[in-house]
Amino acid sequence: MDYYVHTRYSRWHRLRVQAAGAIVIPLLPYVARLVSVWDTPLSLAGGADSVSVLHLTFVLSLGSVLAGTMIMRSMARYPGVEGSASILPAFSATFGTVLLFLVMGRIEYNRFVLASSYFLALLWFYFIHFKEQRRGLRIGIISHATLDPAFIGVRRVVPVMLENPDSDVSGLDAIAVDLRVDLPPEWERRLADYALAGLQVLHLKHLVESLTGRVELEHLSETSYGTLSPSSFYLVLKMWGDWIAAAAALAIMSPALILIALMIRVDSPGPAIFRQTRIGYRGKPFTVYKFRTMTDAGSQGEHRTAAMTRDNDARVTKLGRALRQTRIDELPQLVNVLRGEMSWIGPRPEAAVLSRWYESEIPFYRYRHIVRPGITGWAQVSQGHVAEIADVTSKLHYDFYYIKNFSPWLDLLIVARTIRTMATGFGAR
Repeated sequence: MDYYVHTRYSRWHRLRVQAAGAIVIPLLPYVARLVSVWDTPLSLAGGADSVSVLHLTFVLSLGSVLAGTMIMRSMARYPGVEGSASILPAFSATFGTVLLFLVMGRIEYNRFVLASSYFLALLWFYFIHFKEQRRGLRIGIISHATLDPAFIGVRRVVPVMLENPDSDVSGLDAIAVDLRVDLPPEWERRLADYALAGLQVLHLKHLVESLTGRVELEHLSETSYGTLSPSSFYLVLKMWGDWIAAAAALAIMSPALILIALMIRVDSPGPAIFRQTRIGYRGKPFTVYKFRTMTDAGSQGEHRTAAMTRDNDARVTKLGRALRQTRIDELPQLVNVLRGEMSWIGPRPEAAVLSRWYESEIPFYRYRHIVRPGITGWAQVSQGHVAEIADVTSKLHYDFYYIKNFSPWLDLLIVARTIRTMATGFGAR
């Protein structure tokens, strides 16, 4: 049966709108530079600012943006986190290829036009992504699917139950179905019809993961790529990048860190640095360092209740509260990064006493130790600080999402959200 399905894609999602923006993006720096060249004496308008070089750079930038748009659209099949994660790699790949071609060929190009086109492309498509996320999604759910409670709780998502293959699907953004179960033949034929008509058919569990940024492991086989271990290449690359960045950060911030330590000593009695045994990479205990933020460092010790930080905890000092809200109290952990015990980004390490408790209560909890713990992480920027079992289980689903999608692109997204968290104090206690 051939028919056309009318979907609810907004104007921001349409290819012609995105392509129009892609054409304007390199045009703006090109025109700006061209005007400055016309105002320059001909004797000075040579080299990278010559008109012919500007023309070539504009054409290559335009091609990079258009190619990046197509790659991004092919990668961003799911709304939510995965949609934003495809933007940076798509345009980095196309512009990086062009830059490599120019450098290897020793071809003159205008750096301002090329660099401006790249950053404007990122800004434009992130703007489109966030405009899309503010629009409500109508997702069709076939009656054979078990509806995940997490899916019902997603803001701006309206699930529409499809009771039979003849249900009206006009006005839907996508169809979500559990592709792991055996469906009746009439539903399998109809799903093929939906796909042929241009309506996306998505795996329900994968869709929930992308919309919520969480992975609820029911079986360890649901991790990624049929293996429990993330990419060993990126693990090594990340470790060396973390070490270099931590060494540079400590060299630059040492005066400020010393000043903060002196302020803590003046503000309340006790040491400036708080030490605690936590569980790290591959389940090995290590000593973590933080700026002390409580009046009694001993009360943050080895007892389960003492190791938890409650809302409006009376032990937190006035200066400590400010350090916690901005996450500055975590900066001494740069020493842990230099020692190879931690990373800049990863699941937060828990106190040993809490970790033992969680392991006894929560299945798969130890799996979060498969990557190095981080100063900041996906769970921290998505949920904030928690301690109770129910909340920790929810937080663990964010950690599993990070491990399953372990990549530099997700790390960059976490960096951006960490900056927002430091500015707003989200999730601090």
